[in-house]
Parts: sequence; C-alpha cells; structure tokens
Amino acid sequence: MYNLKIISSTVRPGRKGPLIAAWIAEKAKQNGHFNVEVLDLGEINLPMMNEANHPRLKKYEHQHTKDWSAKIDEADVFVFVTAEYDYNYPAPLHNAIEYLAQEWAYKAAGIVSYGGVSAGTRAANSLKSDLSTMGIVPIPQSVNFPFFTQLINAENEFVPNETSHKAAEGMLRELIRWTKGLKVVKES
Repeated sequence: MYNLKIISSTVRPGRKGPLIAAWIAEKAKQNGHFNVEVLDLGEINLPMMNEANHPRLKKYEHQHTKDWSAKIDEADVFVFVTAEYDYNYPAPLHNAIEYLAQEWAYKAAGIVSYGGVSAGTRAANSLKSDLSTMGIVPIPQSVNFPFFTQLINAENEFVPNETSHKAAEGMLRELIRWTKGLKVVKES
C-alpha cells in the first residue's frame, strides 16, 4: 500500500474543493493500493512562509512547518485538487509547496482540476511546472471538471459523470506505476 496524500488547495469561505477532494479520496480508497489522507489547506491554515531558514536546510523553527513537513515526508504519492483562480492555481497551494523542499522529491503526482470553461487546466499546467521544480513527477493523466458547479446536487454532493470516474481510475492506475518506479529512483 502506498501513502497517498490528497491536497485540497482552496481556503476561502464557500469553497467547493473539499467536495471534489472527498470524491477522489473515495475513488483512491476503492482502488485498494493506497492509504489515503486528505490534507485540506483550509483546515491546515499555514501562514505565509515565515521560516527564517531556506527549506532545503530542513531547519524548521515553527511547529506548523514541522507538522507539514512530517505529513509530506510520509507520502509516497500525491493528488493535488486545484481550483483555477485568475488563470492559475490558488496562492495557499503555492505557499504550501514552497514551505518545503526535500520532502517533495521523487514522488509522483496526479492533478484534479476544476473551474469554468477551461476546467482548471490552465491552473493544472502552471502547477505541473512548479511541481517539477520540486522534484515531483506530475503524470500526464489527470481529471478535469469544466463548469464543476453543475456537478454539485441540491444536497451539496459532488456527482461527476462516468467519463470522470474512468479518468480518475486511469490516473490512479498510472500513479501506482510511477510510484513503483520512483521508489527505485529515490532509493538509489
């Protein structure tokens, strides 16, 4: 079993990201190859970077950074659930990524994006670029939701279509393959 951390990126009141994160978490649990934990940045509430030392040194002064470091370090693989704000991914996610350095390296990541007409794909592309600089391997398979609010029913449940379910299953299968391969890379 691989330790999968699903990182939900939005923090503002009324956000819908946790609904989508819960959906992909359930898909990952059904897969049977993952120990799944959702890391909700709205609940974690990291302040803007406030560590005196560069993250590559791992000389963290604040407990919130030590806790964040431990959560990311124990991960084998990630799924980032991101909205698209102003053609990019949310600032709290950017901040959370930059808090750390070594903890991210040699791990695969899938991206679930959502938004309006673009389905969050502009945010996902920007995120892929930034993840790569941290040594994370963003895989090509992803799940994208255009006009995602149409998939939230009257009970505030996220109900995607069959195509989205298949995309999620394909992304999770590829994450398993990449995680197996990157374990060898990380250990060498």
